[in-house]
Formats: sequence, structure tokens, C-alpha cells
Amino acid sequence: MDSLVTTDWLAAEIGAGDVVVLDATAHPTEPARDAAAEHAAAHLPDARFLDLRSLTDTASSVPSALPTADQLARRLADLGVEAGSRIVLYDDSAVKTSARAWFVLRMNGVRPVAILDGGLAKWRAEGRPLESGTADAPALADTPVLLADTSRVRTKADMLANLQGGTEQVVDARDAGRFTGATEDTVHHLPGGHLPGSRHLFFRDLFDADGTFKDEEDLRRAFADAGLDLARPIAATCGSGVTASVLLFALHRLGVEDAALYDGSWSEWAADPATPKETGAPR
Repeated sequence: MDSLVTTDWLAAEIGAGDVVVLDATAHPTEPARDAAAEHAAAHLPDARFLDLRSLTDTASSVPSALPTADQLARRLADLGVEAGSRIVLYDDSAVKTSARAWFVLRMNGVRPVAILDGGLAKWRAEGRPLESGTADAPALADTPVLLADTSRVRTKADMLANLQGGTEQVVDARDAGRFTGATEDTVHHLPGGHLPGSRHLFFRDLFDADGTFKDEEDLRRAFADAGLDLARPIAATCGSGVTASVLLFALHRLGVEDAALYDGSWSEWAADPATPKETGAPR
């Protein structure tokens, strides 16, 4: 299974016993929307609600921290996801939260996992069947054992160290207004700005008008236009680690498998008065 699947592919495979469809919708930028209620009203056939928004390590000092391996394992068990299942993620979120779910699953060794290109919007636009309700998934008898590989996760200390002659390029996925500081970060109630030396690549610029990912040539051009060298290490950041995951998925599509996520992102960095900040366009 490819890591990016089409609606045609899923329509043909969705009845296979080893395909598990997970609704990874969350609305961190639209708190008035209720992802669970939307799932109950309309979801892909046999889809299970991942409740991505609740998959966060509340014991961490990092805002919206990545979940622990145990948290994820328990959630997969509750959803009846057997080891080796072909997992397809989709969302109906303005910030493409299936990419965040993809990163979480992959960092915990869950394979194979794919994103539905175009998500619920494309599936619905094509008139494909939807279901309603919240059918119970068969819980697993045993919770799987997962081990998190944090080699692709960066902390605030890592990012500070990188400013002192580090080798990682930093790319920010937020919109231009928040990146430059022209507008306030109203999602996290913080001033705009960015980590010193960051490049800027708005995550929405990686998608075509229908919500599907651009082809590899256009993705490669987008990173190049942002001033990024794909042969050098990259760390992605955003507001809270969601849209940065979109950049990481796009890099994966281009064969870059070692790009990292700054988990705390701007919500952690900007809240600390001791961290250096920049405003304006990339230098």
C-alpha cells in the first residue's frame, strides 16, 4: 500500500478484512466544531473515530505534546486495530490533521499506514457512500506493545542548540502573517514571529484546489522556492505540531525520511520570554 491512496483505491479496498479506516479529524483552529459529532453524522463506511485531539501527553510540559506509546497502544486496542492492518487515515479538517496522525503512528512503529488523498471532502464530492452513527469497534484482547522512536522529534533545547551553529534547516508551516509577525497568533494567543533563521512554507501551498497533494515535481519546487535543500537535515515547526506534520509527509513523499518535528513549536517557543524570536520575511 502506498502512503498516499486515492479515493478510487480505497473504494475498491475498503471491504478487505485487513483495511482499517480511521477518521483523524480534529479542529484545533476551529474550536466551535465538534469532530466526534461530525463523525457520528457522516463518515466513510466502517470508519472508526481516532479522536486525535485527545491523543496528547498531558503529563508533558509541552503544549499539545505527542502522545506516549502506551496512550497510542491503548487507543488502537480500543478501536480494534489488529497488528499488520492496512491503516488509512482521513480528515475533514482545515489543517489536514491526518498528517499529524500519520506522524504519530509512524514514530511508534505502526505500519503500514496511508493518508486518503483529498480526505472526506473529495470522497463526498464524488458521491461515494457515507455512514452515520458510532458503531462499537471490536476491542482487542491484548493491548499492542509499541516503542516510540523519538529520533525525529525535537525539543526546545534541541532547537536552541541548533541556533548555535547547528546543521538543521528549520521550516515553518504557518501562514505568512503569523510567521512574519504581521498578525497575532490568535489560535495560541501569542504574538506572531518565528524561530531565528527559519524558512517559510505555508502548508496549504502543498495542495491543489481539490485538496489533494500536489505532484512530486510541484512539491519539490515548493521546498526549493522556500530556500530549503532536501539533501540537508530539516526540522519542521508550526503552531503546535499539526501543520508541520503536513510538511513532513510531503518530505516523505519526496524520499526524505529523516526530517524532524519540533513538538512544542511556536506555542512553546513564543511562550518562553527567554527564547530569541524574529519577525519579518525569511532572511
